[in-house]
Amino acid sequence: MCKRPVVVCGASGFSGRLIAEFLREYNVPFIAAGRNQKKVQEVLSRVPGIETADYEVAEVQGTVEELTKLFSGSKVVCNTVGPLIYYGLPVIEASLRAGCHYLDISGEQTWVRQVAENWGAKFAEKGLVAAPATAYMSSASDIAVRLCLEVGGIDTLEILSMFKGIPTSGSTQTIFAGISTEAYYLEQNQYKPWPRAKAYEVVAPSCIQTQLALPWGGFPHPVWFKNDPQVANVRTLGGLLDRQIMETVAATEKHFEENIRPLPKQEQERRLSEMASSVQPGTPPRENTKLHRTIDVVLGRGSMKFTQCTMFGTCAYRQTGLVQAFAAHHLAYAPPRKIGFASPCEAFGHRELLQALENHGLSRAQFSS
Repeated sequence: MCKRPVVVCGASGFSGRLIAEFLREYNVPFIAAGRNQKKVQEVLSRVPGIETADYEVAEVQGTVEELTKLFSGSKVVCNTVGPLIYYGLPVIEASLRAGCHYLDISGEQTWVRQVAENWGAKFAEKGLVAAPATAYMSSASDIAVRLCLEVGGIDTLEILSMFKGIPTSGSTQTIFAGISTEAYYLEQNQYKPWPRAKAYEVVAPSCIQTQLALPWGGFPHPVWFKNDPQVANVRTLGGLLDRQIMETVAATEKHFEENIRPLPKQEQERRLSEMASSVQPGTPPRENTKLHRTIDVVLGRGSMKFTQCTMFGTCAYRQTGLVQAFAAHHLAYAPPRKIGFASPCEAFGHRELLQALENHGLSRAQFSS
């Protein structure tokens, strides 16, 4: 019997179980992997409809050797174990060794740059794709970006990504881990650093009050367009549609710069992890489409042109589960549109991803120019 084509790493986490839920909908057999087999099985038992899914549970530790053995014979690895800047390296290395396509749900620009600069060419040599940031926080705006670029003559992108909801413990750890990293925007195809510990007032369509946004580690978009022949300037801001939470994050960034950055790196990481755990120690409830909404705005500008695309959606984490499952389903049966390092839309098509989101009632695009 052939091995199941997809491996979900970190299947007991909030995002992992949602990926499993949508893999079931796409009828894709998968291996649910985690450090504790009993915990993974218990979590998956609560996934709606899991009794009709074709899956198995595997217990694996985080070494490259163990992961390579687990991945061998499969086609796709969906990595949800973060923060990726801490835990991503063994998984992507094992994916390459095993000859698997690599997907993850990162939003950390530092990690995405590592994948682009250190792993993209290696995956391309094997005809494989490495597509980090295949998740709501970047894929929705990636779709809007590509729709804007269809206009032609656009060389500058301003991007805003906001959502309403409760970040999971893993997302909170990632947000706090990113505080210690440099965030960059793109200016004339060169990386330029954002000012540290600075928040920005932004206008989000459908919101009567201004919102507070942050560079949040820089986002992947500047990395995707670093060597693009058309797009030269990219800036992305994002955050939660909750000013109180964003003010807390902004204050934390200021506290880090003043009191924690002078400490050794290991101590910085420990302090940030403790702070993240104090903010969100557990698992939030399942998202509610009436409450947990998303909005992603892309403004495209050329010398003589302007265009705007806005993605209105619901349930950021469900969107993540869907785009991961959609991508895994594609790779289980067909090659990617681009090999090596790629954005979700480069690898799987922006109109195809948009159609998947629309079909599941999770997001739609509104375009104007």
